[in-house]
Amino acid sequence: MMNERIASVMTKEVITVSPEDTLEKVREILFQRHFHHIPVVEGTKLVGVITSWDLIKTNKKFEEYRGMKVKDLMTTTVATLSPKELIGAAAMVFLKNLFHGIPVVDDEGDLKGVITTHDVLKYLFQKEYPDDPFLKQTHWME
Repeated sequence: MMNERIASVMTKEVITVSPEDTLEKVREILFQRHFHHIPVVEGTKLVGVITSWDLIKTNKKFEEYRGMKVKDLMTTTVATLSPKELIGAAAMVFLKNLFHGIPVVDDEGDLKGVITTHDVLKYLFQKEYPDDPFLKQTHWME
């Protein structure tokens, strides 16, 4: 059931930040979009990830984020997957590492998307219940 490629279910339009962006910008994206992690790119190359947990760990006031840069807080050793890998590989990484999102990059390290636990759940739900009325009522299946 999870033998399709990650490219078929991943989120392709990804919100990103650069290493030079401020933590204030990151905080705004995280809170407004209800994200927990944001890929950090230079051009199209993935160079890191910054998370809501990273912000919490700083123990700083929101006002202090204005003077702090993403590059000073981001994680640079990032687990990634290829768009060619199987959805089952993503599920395994999620389960083994308790991750909720993984950047998807090509062989050159260019960010192509993100796969999340939510993407996998949507995929499985649709496979198991293709005619469920819930699918027709939700905007995420479009």
